Amino acid sequence: MGVRDQSRGGVTSAIRRSGPYAAIRDVAYRLYEHRVEASLPTDITPRHVGVILDGNRRWARSMGLTDVNRGHQRGADKISELLHWCTEAKVEVVTLWLLSTDNLSRPAAELDPLLEIIETTVGKLAADGWHVKPVGALDLLPDKTARILKHAGEETSGAPGLIVNVAVGYGGRREIADAVRSLLIEQASRGTSIEELAEVLDVEHIAEHLYTRGQPDPDLVIRTSGEQRLSGFMLWQSAHSEFYFCEVHWPDFRKVDFLRAIRSYAARHRRFGS
Repeated sequence: MGVRDQSRGGVTSAIRRSGPYAAIRDVAYRLYEHRVEASLPTDITPRHVGVILDGNRRWARSMGLTDVNRGHQRGADKISELLHWCTEAKVEVVTLWLLSTDNLSRPAAELDPLLEIIETTVGKLAADGWHVKPVGALDLLPDKTARILKHAGEETSGAPGLIVNVAVGYGGRREIADAVRSLLIEQASRGTSIEELAEVLDVEHIAEHLYTRGQPDPDLVIRTSGEQRLSGFMLWQSAHSEFYFCEVHWPDFRKVDFLRAIRSYAARHRRFGS
């Protein structure tokens, strides 16, 4: 029963993805996309967009694929499209959460292929001329991965246009801990005592030591795949961010989904904590 139902669903899905049905759907989609794009205000654009690229594994399973790495690869292939959409929308910074610190505890058979996809993706972003900036605890990553990320950052540091933060080995709590540690080391090198630092310590002191120091905080955080939580993403920086949760899995994320997120952001009255 289950096999027969799955087969019938697969045939139906295949029909819908091709032939007249697909052609009509694509035309309707493009018309709707243009309508949404035309409705966007030109004077309200997020400077920094953070994206939690969620749902690669679930997408692979929904497609009947036994190798979830095909989902990760499909998700990686989607990144270039997103960056072009961000450029068109005049976004200045985008942060892509590619791998959390929690993910580093996965079995090697699962983690190694994912790291290879990330390495290839970051290398391609650099080769394509994007301004790549690694953000994360690189010391927790395998040497090869850390080297590739550092090289991409150094090679593209002077690239103009959109800044692409690639968050690999990233966790919001770890970032804050690293920032405090860096601050303490800096102050100790100046001969400042703990007591003296405690008297003057301000939020800006910590902000200056975050992975994203010098950048605007994210105005908009997008998470795909229907999950409605941050899971530790940019905990410090997202204090005043607007959030947009999208049901679609990341590999199926379309330009119209991005435009809807921008439209939702533009329609909100930002109170910055009030």
